[in-house]
Amino acid sequence: MPTILVIDDNPAVSTALEVLFSLHDIATLRAESPEAGLALLQHEPVDLVIQDMNFTADTTSGDEGEALFAAIRTRHPDLPVILLTAWTHLENAVGLIKAGAADYVAKPWNDRKLLATVNNLLEFAEARSELDRRRSRERRSRDQLSQRYDLRNLVFEDPASERIVALACQVARSDLPVLITGPNGAGKEKIAEIIQANSSVKQGPFVTLNCGALPSELIEAELFGADAGAYTGANKAREGKFEAADGGTLFLDEIGNLPLAGQMKLLRVLETGRFERLGSNRERHVTVRVISATNADLPAMIREGQFREDLYYRLNAIELNLPPLAERPGDILPLAERFCPDDKTFAESARSALLRHAWPGNVRELRNVVQRAGLLAAGERIEASDLNLPKPVPAKSSTVEEPDRADLEAALARARGVIAQAAAELGLSRQALYRRMDRFGIPRE
Repeated sequence: MPTILVIDDNPAVSTALEVLFSLHDIATLRAESPEAGLALLQHEPVDLVIQDMNFTADTTSGDEGEALFAAIRTRHPDLPVILLTAWTHLENAVGLIKAGAADYVAKPWNDRKLLATVNNLLEFAEARSELDRRRSRERRSRDQLSQRYDLRNLVFEDPASERIVALACQVARSDLPVLITGPNGAGKEKIAEIIQANSSVKQGPFVTLNCGALPSELIEAELFGADAGAYTGANKAREGKFEAADGGTLFLDEIGNLPLAGQMKLLRVLETGRFERLGSNRERHVTVRVISATNADLPAMIREGQFREDLYYRLNAIELNLPPLAERPGDILPLAERFCPDDKTFAESARSALLRHAWPGNVRELRNVVQRAGLLAAGERIEASDLNLPKPVPAKSSTVEEPDRADLEAALARARGVIAQAAAELGLSRQALYRRMDRFGIPRE
């Protein structure tokens, strides 16, 4: 049951409000002076305060109310406060609204309007409180991860990222191959680094090869090495990536670009640990943990005969799917802060623009945009115009779909029944959401 503190020197006012709220399952605490009210706030859990503006007889300036509000705001900055004021104090109340008061109610008040205001504020406070609790839980979980594992200074705050990082740390101690899937620029190599840093071979080398950055005829030589004369231009023997990674980890990015001949040799190394350099008959043996990554649809490539099915199942003994940045919105601002030059900060307009952008180029695009803006911004603050992001296309009203019952129930479930949070997700006001719930017969409790 929510609790309201009424601070008013007139017992009749406190009694009337107590009776009104008790009829709507709201508990009421009473204090007849600012000092008594502040003392109660120190020891009792309170969800909302309703305070008078004058407490001394024959005083009408409102100064006492302003001082009380300032004290509450200093000690309890997130606590909503409603000012109870006579019409002569309206100007004072408006000034306090600008300073952070939730609302003001003129005496004599309208019970229906006051209840509507109180319920809205309590509902919003509960939604904010739940959000704060969820963020606190997520922060503790991230802290535990960073204390237990080496996360290679990875910046993340979104729950989707945390799930991937936690899973990467969990599978790191295994010797099984890992396949990391996800779009270009999403951070797949960073996940590979975390796996290696927490593996049983973390003291060994970490060698990378981008299979998409080399001509197909050179990939095998890069992987397995080549003896002198093995191909045109091979004037001397060269070590391959597998030999360089012996006792450690080999990260193969863009594995979908590996030609079929190289796929067959890679499968043999994964199964036996043995291979030959190009142009050599001498068999070599290595112990290497293989982590691969791709943005390609490997099952589709298998159907088209472009990728070996047996190699696919060997590579993805454990598969980690890294979502695009747009599906990890909680990471956008923390990453932007990391990429921002030390002598710059983001204006609120820039932060809003960063959150609105779809980031088709993922983390790589975000880094480039922020670093460019940091160079070009004239002052200490990066404005939205400095980011040079395309303006979002406004949605046409004719294409907006009215949420159906399933949409409402899903939003309410995600919001754990918090009306304000569900309404915000659906782009509706609380009243509009209530009307649709009533229309579909969805209970309000």
